[in-house]
Amino acid sequence: MSKEIFAVYPGSFDPLTNGHLDIITRASKLFSKILIAVTDNCNKKHSFSLNERLELVQESTKNLENVKVVSFSGLLADYLEQINSFVLIRGLRAISDFEYEFQMTLMNRTLNKKIETIFLIPDQSYTFLSSSMIKEVAMLGGNMSGLVPKCVAEKLEEKFPKHINNEYTK
Repeated sequence: MSKEIFAVYPGSFDPLTNGHLDIITRASKLFSKILIAVTDNCNKKHSFSLNERLELVQESTKNLENVKVVSFSGLLADYLEQINSFVLIRGLRAISDFEYEFQMTLMNRTLNKKIETIFLIPDQSYTFLSSSMIKEVAMLGGNMSGLVPKCVAEKLEEKFPKHINNEYTK
């Protein structure tokens, strides 16, 4: 008996980076359906609202037919039980990610024994990217081409307009 397996890629995606997009694209080739589960992590201070993040992820993944963007709140293990999916996709950029992801995997497995986590490594050109680093670059007026999808770069520029205050040019 063949069972359709779909996977969930959870995260706050504040904002979505090209590293996230690389993981989503890779996962979309492995599974018949991918749910990008955008959450409001109460432990993080978000720069973008949940609706803004949902829109940015939807716009960035619109060319991937088997990807659906949803939001959820509460425990991920409970959400997976609710939607009857038990495969998680997580990205690993460096050894430092592994320690955190290992702990999260074990916690999820403790909460629900059916959950399996699959780790994907992004293209090496994205291994240094993090959402917090992107926000810092945006706040300081840096160039984000090649680091985030175009719609994300435009939204970051709206959110953090470049303020040049150079005393020597006055």
